[in-house]
Amino acid sequence: MSTELLDALHVLEHDKGISRDVIIEAIEAALVSAYKRNFNQAQNVRVDLNLENGSMRVLARKDVVDQVFDSRLEISLEEAHKINPVYKVGDIVELEVTPKDFGRIAAQTAKQVVTQRVREAERGIIYDEFIDREDDIMTGIVERQDSRFIYVNLGKIEAILSQNEQMPNESYHAHDRIKVYLTKVEKTTKGPQIFVSRTHPGLLKRLFEMEVPEIYEGIVEIKSVAREAGDRSKISVYTSNPEVDPVGACVGPKGARVQTIVNELKGEKIDIVEWSEDPYTFVANALSPSKVLDVIVNPEEQATTVVVPDYQLSLAIGKRGQNARLAAKLTGWKIDIKSETVAREMGIFPRDEQEIAVSSAPVAEPEEDEVEIAVEEEVTEKIQHEEE
Repeated sequence: MSTELLDALHVLEHDKGISRDVIIEAIEAALVSAYKRNFNQAQNVRVDLNLENGSMRVLARKDVVDQVFDSRLEISLEEAHKINPVYKVGDIVELEVTPKDFGRIAAQTAKQVVTQRVREAERGIIYDEFIDREDDIMTGIVERQDSRFIYVNLGKIEAILSQNEQMPNESYHAHDRIKVYLTKVEKTTKGPQIFVSRTHPGLLKRLFEMEVPEIYEGIVEIKSVAREAGDRSKISVYTSNPEVDPVGACVGPKGARVQTIVNELKGEKIDIVEWSEDPYTFVANALSPSKVLDVIVNPEEQATTVVVPDYQLSLAIGKRGQNARLAAKLTGWKIDIKSETVAREMGIFPRDEQEIAVSSAPVAEPEEDEVEIAVEEEVTEKIQHEEE
């Protein structure tokens, strides 16, 4: 084995991160295979590599026996004593059988096998690295796309972004830098295959963990996420620290933190609400920015009936039912929204004090600016409805 090959071992170990032991094992296996194939030998052999001087020897391994039945695998005790008198039956004798012309053909075969082993080792390293990044966020560069997939370069490997995982409100171009969420890492015959997403709720959660120090440090906890990618999302947050405002921490000074996330998601609207173990309060918060008059909870069916002012009904439901749908996903409760007039006609509103006490505590009133926003969106929606 030439010194150039030894230098190559060092380069592979340094640049590829492959252990030298793995490479040596691959070379030894390759040389054994080359010897058996090219010299029609079937005996038990091993290859001894001397890394100091770059030499190699092929050694036949034979069992010491009283009576020899197969000379390729066995050696008599008498012959073994000629080599070394200490041998006894059951020992293994190694005899050098390196052919004189074992150079060129063996090297070619060894090179092919070594290349394959090195490739497999590289794939294993990449798989081990990325399997630990499942359910995590990474920044990649868009390389190319076809009719089905967009291929994103993550450095050591190319990930697949399918159509279902692409946001409907954004387009992708070569060399664009995008943040993606690793959904699955698979082992295949061609190496690791990585699937990423731009629509997964986990992407939103990871973005908040990156932008909000209180979440990263565990002071504020993300309880649930509901997302319709590219359009609108809701996220519930909670803290056990009474001195910390979980919603305010996520919004940031002048909305800087949440705006960074909105920009990354190409304008996707994000509602941040405070989580509560009380379904009355949590459902009311989840329907933000609409005002809620009452929440009637049915624990047996995991359902709630929410009463809202007449002028806020369409705001609470949202366009195509989006606000109510996201609130239901966020809370895990079924939500049936009734206007105040309908609720009065049904006799479910207002409830007496005893019923309210059994249900839950009263819901906090929204701020004045929230009411103004609600009225503005209500008027806008009515105008759009009339135009249609």
